[in-house]
Amino acid sequence: MLNIDLHSHSSCSDGTLTPEQVVARASERGCKVLALTDHDVLLGLPAARKAAIEHGIHFVDGVEVSVSWDGLTIHVVGLNVDPDNAELQQGLASVRSGRMRRAEAMAADLLRAGIADSLPGALAFAGNKDMISRTHFARFLVESGKVKDIKTAFKKYLVKGKPGYVPHQWADLNDVVNWIRNAGGRAVLAHPGRYQIGKARMQRLLVDFKAAGGEAVEVVTSNHTPEHVIQFTRLAAEYELLASCGSDFHGPGEGYADIGRLPDMPGACKPVWHDWAIVN
Repeated sequence: MLNIDLHSHSSCSDGTLTPEQVVARASERGCKVLALTDHDVLLGLPAARKAAIEHGIHFVDGVEVSVSWDGLTIHVVGLNVDPDNAELQQGLASVRSGRMRRAEAMAADLLRAGIADSLPGALAFAGNKDMISRTHFARFLVESGKVKDIKTAFKKYLVKGKPGYVPHQWADLNDVVNWIRNAGGRAVLAHPGRYQIGKARMQRLLVDFKAAGGEAVEVVTSNHTPEHVIQFTRLAAEYELLASCGSDFHGPGEGYADIGRLPDMPGACKPVWHDWAIVN
């Protein structure tokens, strides 16, 4: 199968590599179709697109948007969006506006747990200060010796019930899907296996996502087990959703899969790229 990766991050949000470095790494690993999907920001797309042309990679303009749904934070990826679309730009700006307030509250909570200076420590890892995130705090916790790696940081801190977790109201699901669609893009439910919700709630999420205009779900992604792949292959067919794939790459040594290093999409899936002339 063609090496396709439709979910990656650069230093413009919470990745460790510049957009150009992300593209170069993808090229080194044989990736032929790549989407840069930074969190809530379109800043890295021009540089990544230029680098992709130089490396002979078909580039997909993308974004990953934070959504609050039924008390849960979920992520929706937009693929083939128009970065110049004013509605999308304004919507993403509204999502970004609350990040620093949340970061200050996270730092205060970590201080109560005996961890000082976490906000300047996290900001030191943020190439784009407006995009300060839990991942930057996790890198600080590793660098300061509080935990051994990023995965452990998210087990001991920064998640619900642990120090550093601060609930936040992100964007509305219907609004986000509309921003993506009105910018000419296709909305994809990102890494659904990560949400750890029961069968009934997952079905409700898929119903709401499709009703909002969502068109695809990530079936193959870095933290999906083989069982998740089987599960979401079946659910994609049941809810008549297209299937996407992406490493959710943030940087070398982070996460569960390197960019361009994904298993093949199951043959039963209808790929999100089925109607892309450049791929077919």
